[in-house]
Amino acid sequence: MPQKKICIIGAGLCGSLLATRLAQRGLNVDVYEKRPDLRRVEIDAGRSINLALSDRGFKALRMIGAEEEVRKHVIPMYGRMIHPLEGENSLYRYSGRERDFINSVSRPGLNAFLLNKADDYEDVDLYFNTACTQVNLDTGEVELRKRGEGRVTKKYDIVIGTDGAGSVVRQAFSRASNRIRFNFSQKFLDTGYKELTIPPGTHASFLIEKNALHIWPRDGFMKIALPNLDGSFTVTLFAPFDGENSFSSLDSDEKVRSFFDRQFPDTKDIMPDLIRDWHENPSSSLGTIKCWPWQYEGRFLIMGDAAHAIVPFYGQGMNCALEDCYVFDQMIEEFGDDWNSILKAYDDRRKPSADAIADLAEDNFYEMRDATADPVFNRKRRIELRLEQEDPSYYSKYSLVTFKEDLPYEKAMKQGRAQNEVLMELARNVENPDALSTEVVKQKLREALPEYFG
Repeated sequence: MPQKKICIIGAGLCGSLLATRLAQRGLNVDVYEKRPDLRRVEIDAGRSINLALSDRGFKALRMIGAEEEVRKHVIPMYGRMIHPLEGENSLYRYSGRERDFINSVSRPGLNAFLLNKADDYEDVDLYFNTACTQVNLDTGEVELRKRGEGRVTKKYDIVIGTDGAGSVVRQAFSRASNRIRFNFSQKFLDTGYKELTIPPGTHASFLIEKNALHIWPRDGFMKIALPNLDGSFTVTLFAPFDGENSFSSLDSDEKVRSFFDRQFPDTKDIMPDLIRDWHENPSSSLGTIKCWPWQYEGRFLIMGDAAHAIVPFYGQGMNCALEDCYVFDQMIEEFGDDWNSILKAYDDRRKPSADAIADLAEDNFYEMRDATADPVFNRKRRIELRLEQEDPSYYSKYSLVTFKEDLPYEKAMKQGRAQNEVLMELARNVENPDALSTEVVKQKLREALPEYFG
């Protein structure tokens, strides 16, 4: 059987990982990326430079034999360091099991690593500064435009769009929506984000706790910070676009300084470049994209953000996109050279997970912004941590999503939400959660949720 000609549009994390795995399976792949090769240029200002890598992402990296190398270039984050406006900071571990933690990783660093992996294979050809401008769903032709040159058209047997939230491949689906019954929705939060920086201290030291994801929860807005290998922290302010304490209200340098001094006094002296960062980095929007179907006629497919862009508040956007590649590879293992079955089975099996993590990510925005300062929520977290410490078979909702790599997102969401209802009710009725016997808690869970704890 002649080998299929495969085209991947987009050389981000998902596209470069997928290209590597397809090459490992002996397939020929052309990859087109509209941006320059990030291994040779600096990343755009304001674009997130570090992400939270967890078990699902490592599972996908393990698939191509890259897990151990990537682990050398991450910073473990063992929990959330909560910075209240008044009172002492508190570290809330992500899990009661010491082996469970998330990792801060450089987005451009990981992308460059995956591009190098793809470059190791002769069956992968990478084309940068080359935009896909149109996809023909009837012929399999893609129209390409290289920067500074004219347009060319190439024909492929399989076209896979990993080209992000503005996907050209998805736009082709949308134009043919009547024919393929394509459904699309896009929902924006009224909250946006702006990236800032805490620079390293002397000798590349960390000016706040290195091994934590820092959160400054406030009323209607928040600030977070993730560590970088050079001792700096990438800081992100999440705030409404309009109204009180919004980006539109902070319309002068004086107002920006006053706002940060008033709301985040513990970082006043360690963000010397605040005003420069404020002007250089844009205030960007946050939204969720859901669509269906993701494939057409066993020849065209969208993956990653092209199929399911989500807000970043569960730290799973990258992990979900990398896991897409893992699930797709499982379909190849199951169906061999039957690409029609591969794409259709992937579409059916992956869609529920993508919808679930999108909903969970939006839920977690309100949890991070509001609930982390709520005494009842924090009592519930203390109960969960004790359960995980004393009974490692118990997983909180966060742990089910983040650390149970083989549990589909939709199952993690269903079980996690059910557990939360039981534990929040317990937390409302106890002043000292440490005095509550874990056996009593487990009995409550068994009575309320026999399908999970019977």
